[in-house]
Amino acid sequence: MSSTATAAASGLWGRREQQDFRSRVRGALLGGAIGDALGAAVDPLSLDAIREQHGEAGVVDLVPAYGRRGAVTAGTQQTLFTVDGLIRAQVRRDTGAWHPPTDVHRAYLRWAATQHDWGPDERRAEDGWLAREEWLYVRRSPGRECLGALREPAMGTLEAPHNPASRDPAAVVRAAPFGLLVGWEAPLVLQLAAECAAQTHGHPASCLAAGALAVVVHGLTRGEGLDAAVQGALAQLAARPGHQPVSDALRGALEGVRQGLPSPERVAGLGDGRSPEGVLAVAVYCALVGQDVGHGLRLAVNHGGASAATGALCGALLGAMHGETALPAGWVVEVEGRATVLELADDFAMEMTQGPSLHGPGTGAPGWLARYPRG
Repeated sequence: MSSTATAAASGLWGRREQQDFRSRVRGALLGGAIGDALGAAVDPLSLDAIREQHGEAGVVDLVPAYGRRGAVTAGTQQTLFTVDGLIRAQVRRDTGAWHPPTDVHRAYLRWAATQHDWGPDERRAEDGWLAREEWLYVRRSPGRECLGALREPAMGTLEAPHNPASRDPAAVVRAAPFGLLVGWEAPLVLQLAAECAAQTHGHPASCLAAGALAVVVHGLTRGEGLDAAVQGALAQLAARPGHQPVSDALRGALEGVRQGLPSPERVAGLGDGRSPEGVLAVAVYCALVGQDVGHGLRLAVNHGGASAATGALCGALLGAMHGETALPAGWVVEVEGRATVLELADDFAMEMTQGPSLHGPGTGAPGWLARYPRG
């Protein structure tokens, strides 16, 4: 067991363990945003079209999307609000009114407001700081099904999911933060990710692919290797009804590693790259065979599938595995919202390692509760 896993299990975080955990959290969130931005400009294109526009090697650097280099999509926006919801859940735990899916759903409602409001509403103190970040008030191809589900009066659940026929990778893209709950056991991580996926994309493949990604990130953040983390996800999936498409996709990614040198054509052989399980398979494969983070991310976006989604997932995996310092510096400085991503990542790491000193019986930091209100 790694030192991070030991600290999470015991609740005793030393300085080294805190620094390692913070680096992995930063890596996962920044890596996901960078992969999202790298794939955003070529997301709708076939491999032939990508090569026609960008040369035989395809996209090798950030290219303009949505009017700027480094722009992220709605997937990264929702990922950030997932983190916000998870922090709120931990803060509310002291009150006894603790139900993480509800806190994450409320965070998604705050994200949905950014998609139709002109800008932050300073009168809503309960929104916290993230919802006041003006750069988030832009539409970056949010899914119609997702927005529609968040307009429903009742929250979607696994028993009564919204959009139960939707096999869309959007719910998988925002699932990496669940894996950063290193103090939780893997079955609970999978369950929470699946429950929150069902709030907008209720097909079993969407929910279980989200859960599987979260379990893989969970293993990486606790210091496991990627192969071992994938095997852990397969073990967790085995007990879940309807798991076969997701399990087969993960096994296909592992098998692909043994089939020769990586290439866009080999990525295409993993599946359509657009279904929840297909996106997960591409991301895992590219993270496994990447010579470094940059190589893995370029491989993850140069194909005819959902390039932004596969890039985001691959970036989250590589960032959780190697930490923030492994990310290409040139991409780090250009990715949209870097300051916000890092601030949120540090807040998450602080809450997970030092939460009792920030809020609890007889203690409390007013500034923290202003950032993450309990209401």
